[in-house]
Amino acid sequence: MISVDAREKLKSIVGNENYQDSNEMKLVYSYDATPNFQSLPDAIVSPKNTKEVSELLKTCNEYQIPIVPRGSGTNLAAGTCPTNGGIVLLFNHMKDIIEIDEDNLTVTVQPGVITLDMVNAVEEKGFFYPPDPSSMKISTMGGNLMENSGGLRGLKYGVTRDYVLGLEVVLPNGDIVQTGGKLAKDVAGYDLTRLLIGSEGTLGIITEATLKLIPMPEAKKTVLAVYEDLESAARSVSKIISDKIIPTTLEFMDQSTIKVVEDFAKVGLPVEAEAVLLIEQDGPIEVVERDMAHIEKVCKEMNAISVQVAQSEEEADALRTARRSALSALARLRPTTILEDATVPRSEIAKMVHAIKEIEEKHNVTICTFGHAGDGNLHPTCLTDARDHDELKRVEQAFEDIFVEAIKLGGTITGEHGVGEMKSPYLELKLGEAGVNAMKSIKQAFDPNNIMNPGKIFAKDERKRVVIG
Repeated sequence: MISVDAREKLKSIVGNENYQDSNEMKLVYSYDATPNFQSLPDAIVSPKNTKEVSELLKTCNEYQIPIVPRGSGTNLAAGTCPTNGGIVLLFNHMKDIIEIDEDNLTVTVQPGVITLDMVNAVEEKGFFYPPDPSSMKISTMGGNLMENSGGLRGLKYGVTRDYVLGLEVVLPNGDIVQTGGKLAKDVAGYDLTRLLIGSEGTLGIITEATLKLIPMPEAKKTVLAVYEDLESAARSVSKIISDKIIPTTLEFMDQSTIKVVEDFAKVGLPVEAEAVLLIEQDGPIEVVERDMAHIEKVCKEMNAISVQVAQSEEEADALRTARRSALSALARLRPTTILEDATVPRSEIAKMVHAIKEIEEKHNVTICTFGHAGDGNLHPTCLTDARDHDELKRVEQAFEDIFVEAIKLGGTITGEHGVGEMKSPYLELKLGEAGVNAMKSIKQAFDPNNIMNPGKIFAKDERKRVVIG
């Protein structure tokens, strides 16, 4: 509960109209896109600028009120669920594209900007911002920064962190810090910029970000490779990369996903196929033609039954849109859809895909798999019903086995969705006890009163920690 005194101070900072605590509003912001996680906040607060954010954090630190920064609520690891109550911080008043600097190839944004709006704005000027999370039509840049979002183009171009040059950040005590800038090089002290990206709102609040832009690629080509078995598709991924070709996009869908996506998007996907690869290359025309010819050769050598080239940008965009819609399409089948993002080295994709199928059969659950195969980031997605407690327990056991298998193959428990609350029991699988303790020390140094998104990343119940035995 927020005391009367604290509530009045918070209202005086943002104004009564930007402080909401009705039961309806609290219910709306009690959950994100993660199934089975819900907790009511005490209030929803919408600051208008960095100064107000600073005053809010000072006040919350003084009264030890939890703060949960939130974008559009597309988080898939319960990272924006207000687990410990407190205030949910919205950025609906802080959604400006402050500047597109054509001389320094940068764009500066506030956290509330919708990702696709920013992408469209820079492309109108002939520039390219590669990170493209599937939620980009509704996700905010603040959420992308806090989660270090990836996307379909991550294989070739990297993830959000790779494009962040500088930040304006408000620390838990209210201090405003500037990191980095419009610089190609900067080694002045610790790299706070990279530390804060992907910190899931546990260290501070990003109020402004300066991002790197690159020139638009000259040409682009898209193909769909169709397979009669999963292993051949997975081997194709490894062979393409080992042949020193890095496509822009190298996406994977298994048969269960293909059928559902085709029923949803109706773009002509081959529903009889066991697997498909969506492959895209961009760059100079001669490079694109050469690479795609080699990719087609590799796919056929790896037993692809067909390799279809998109005949127009409209056809290519339809394929990309279909792939981005996979989660939405799958969510129509059962009341509860749980999407994970276990990630392994590219060379281990075939083994991981095979392991997921075995785990599905072992626990008698339904798992559809798709994802960014080129960078090893798979999305095993379980279709279930949270009201069926026996089935849900089997689902949880299946995902635990998937995480353990990913770690055994040299991978990780999350490639882009973050740890949040949902995967916090599994963090020690990846980092070990010493690694977790090192991260806790950083958290304590930044946020000694633990007001910043408490209950995330670190398992609150030590008995729930999962280790490889």
